[in-house]
Amino acid sequence: MPDYFVHESSYVDEGCAIGAGTKIWHFSHVMSGATIGRRCNIGQNVVVSPDVVIGDNVKIQNNVSIYTGVILEDDVFCGPSMVFTNVVNPRSHVSRKDEYRRTLVERGASLGANCTVVCGNTIGAYAFIGAGAVVTKDVPAHALVVGNPGRVTGWVCACGVKLASGAVPPAEAVCQACGAGYRVDGSGCLRRLEGRG
Repeated sequence: MPDYFVHESSYVDEGCAIGAGTKIWHFSHVMSGATIGRRCNIGQNVVVSPDVVIGDNVKIQNNVSIYTGVILEDDVFCGPSMVFTNVVNPRSHVSRKDEYRRTLVERGASLGANCTVVCGNTIGAYAFIGAGAVVTKDVPAHALVVGNPGRVTGWVCACGVKLASGAVPPAEAVCQACGAGYRVDGSGCLRRLEGRG
C-alpha cells in the first residue's frame, strides 16, 4: 500500500518515485522517471513529465505542466496555470528532444498564477515571481519580479513579505513581519543573517 494519495482519475506511470504524504489530485498524470518528494500537493490537471525532479513540500496548483528539464527544490510554490517551457525555439515539424534546457527553481521560491518561466534559467531561493510575469533570465535569491519581460522591482523575505523596493538589493533589511535580518554579501546577493528571525 503506497504511503501517498492518488485520486482515482489520475495516472501514475510505473518507474516514478513519490514520497510519503504526497497528494495527487484529479486528472493529473505523473510520467515514468519523475521524482516527487514528501508532503507535496499536486493539484488538478497537472502533468509531471519524465525525469522531472520535485523536492519536498512543493505545492503545484491546478493546470500546471512541469516539463522534462525542470527541477523544483523543496518548498517551491507553483501558482495556478503558470507555465514552464523546455525548448527555446519549438517547431511542430522539428524534433528537439535532445535540446531540452534545464530550469532550476531553488528552495522556497514562489511562481505566481499565469506566470511563464522560459527554459534555461534559474530562479533563486525565496524569489517571488508575480502573477502573469514572464521570466526571460536568471532571477536572484529573494527578488520580486513582475512584468513582461520580467524585471526585479523589489526584495522579499523568506516568509513572503516585501523587504524593500527597487532593482538593487538593500545593503541591510529587517522583515517587519517575522524579524528576519538580511545583508548583501560579497557577491552582491541578499542573504539572511543567522540568528535573526
